[in-house]
Amino acid sequence: MPNSSSITEFLLLPFADTRELQLLHFMLFLGIYLAALLGNGLILTAAACDHRLHTPMYFFLLNLAVLDLGCISTTLPKAMANSLWDTRAISYQGCASQVLFFVFFFGSEYSILTIMAYDRYVAICKPLHYGSLLGSRACAQMAAAAWGSGVLYALLHTASTFSLPLCQGNAVDQFFCEIPQILKLSCTDSYLREAGFLMFSAFLGFGCLSFIVVSYVQIFMAVLRMPSEQGRHKAFSTCLPHLAVVSLFVNTGVFAYLKPPSISSPSMDLVVSVLYSVVPPAVNPLIYCMKNQELRDAVRTLLEYTYFQHIRLE
Repeated sequence: MPNSSSITEFLLLPFADTRELQLLHFMLFLGIYLAALLGNGLILTAAACDHRLHTPMYFFLLNLAVLDLGCISTTLPKAMANSLWDTRAISYQGCASQVLFFVFFFGSEYSILTIMAYDRYVAICKPLHYGSLLGSRACAQMAAAAWGSGVLYALLHTASTFSLPLCQGNAVDQFFCEIPQILKLSCTDSYLREAGFLMFSAFLGFGCLSFIVVSYVQIFMAVLRMPSEQGRHKAFSTCLPHLAVVSLFVNTGVFAYLKPPSISSPSMDLVVSVLYSVVPPAVNPLIYCMKNQELRDAVRTLLEYTYFQHIRLE
């Protein structure tokens, strides 16, 4: 039986067996990837260039857009290349890199979403203290903590996973290298250490989710006490995009890892993995642009400026 020292590459799960379907999947994922690049790129540029968006909420949104770009860029380009060139292979180092970066971006994004809930809580429940609690220095420190915790989290997970002896071949039942699928290749009982670490991670994730839920309970109670209908509408409009993004992020991830074994199959796992690793980074910019008037105006201004500059150059 092979062990981890003799494995030089892994075989990923293909999306289709026929050449026509492989090319169709390539075109579909290319469209999704370009949409994610465009949407998140517009948010990045608008938040960085429009002085009206130089607030803590949009600073954290800018961080979220960067993480979304990193998350989808970790998995989708390799899957598209494999579909285009009709191959399943990924090198051992490439697989370890995918695990490292995916866990880093995924973990950091969850931390940023938790911080964004705190930002909305302070803005609505403690508006008089907003400037002192969420000044530029405090925002930078919180963002740095989110990214730093993501780095530490990813390094520990990756080192723990790839230090295990692998005795069950090199075929990964997923379109990218994912820790649960790598653990299936490990020797009997050798995965218990990493499985325990995953349980601890789930506990931390539940803690962050509880913080978000408690924050929004207090936010909604504060909003409902507002005497002005216009004030309630404005408060809800700043919260709903974040709440929708959190719901999409959490629900797809929970379903991917906690779905009943009775409905689990390689094809179902493939579809679910696309839902939680590809769809949120592509849909998040659309959610924010649809629900946030300030961001829509900034993006529209940016597009108009780009268009007129193009016309002037011609």
